[in-house]
Amino acid sequence: MRLGVLDVGSNTVHLLVVDAYHGAHPWPAHSEKAVLRLAEQLGPDGSLTPAGEQALLTAVRDARQAADRLGVDDLLAFATSAVRDARNSSQVLARVREQTGVELKVLSGADEARLTFLAVRRWFGWSAGRLAVLDIGGGSLEIAAGIDEEPTLAVSLPLGAGRITRERLAGDPPSAQTIDEARAYVAATLEELDVSRLAGLDRAAATSKTFRSLARLAGAAPSGKGLWAPRSLTRTGLKQVLGFIRRMPADAIAELDGVSPQRSHQVLAGAIVALAAMERLDLDSVDICPWALREGVILRQLDLST
Repeated sequence: MRLGVLDVGSNTVHLLVVDAYHGAHPWPAHSEKAVLRLAEQLGPDGSLTPAGEQALLTAVRDARQAADRLGVDDLLAFATSAVRDARNSSQVLARVREQTGVELKVLSGADEARLTFLAVRRWFGWSAGRLAVLDIGGGSLEIAAGIDEEPTLAVSLPLGAGRITRERLAGDPPSAQTIDEARAYVAATLEELDVSRLAGLDRAAATSKTFRSLARLAGAAPSGKGLWAPRSLTRTGLKQVLGFIRRMPADAIAELDGVSPQRSHQVLAGAIVALAAMERLDLDSVDICPWALREGVILRQLDLST
């Protein structure tokens, strides 16, 4: 079966095409993305702007044409926090469906956490034991934990790297006071998390572009080493990264190995959120997992199709 996953996120619209069947590793056949930064296209009233909507329509139409050209049997299309948060999301989704033929399903934050957890569980296997998973997106932070494939804890907090950058980190680079205030806000928001439900963990993992970039900055293997190279991020290493980049403008951060220019302005916020989450969960380190939400969507669809 050739499956396509269209992920409409806060930063990018990403099409992933895989050849897969139940019980097998889903092998990527094609990947393409458009950088839209939809979360930055929300107007003062919280609605997606006409320009943002048009960019979304174009990206979805292009992805649909690519999927058809590549012989995709089933296109699984979903949207996360940027579209979820837009006040006019229902109207935008209707126009996407009418003009492109693609039905975008809006995932809740909890569903994001559950599907990402499924992907990470399958990657590390049952030997991971009681597993915790952290995922920093553009608009939200997802945390999930459990001993099975369905987590017993799945929460989403409004602590995405893009959101914190826009709302809490004005300036390039931000002032020391601004950074300290952002760190205090993130820590206070994480106080809402019931950490008693995360007791007795055997393994902690993290996924997303943000965590991969931070791990690379802390010395983890580069992407050229392949998917199978073990990678981790320690709390000590993360503190060193944060201390290093907090005084750097975004264009200087973009020149660092492992950081994409499109996301360089969000790396500081990502480091703040990652460190606060690891401190709140009392994690000394996290293992970096290359699978995340898109793979979770694929795995769930394969499970349902058997």
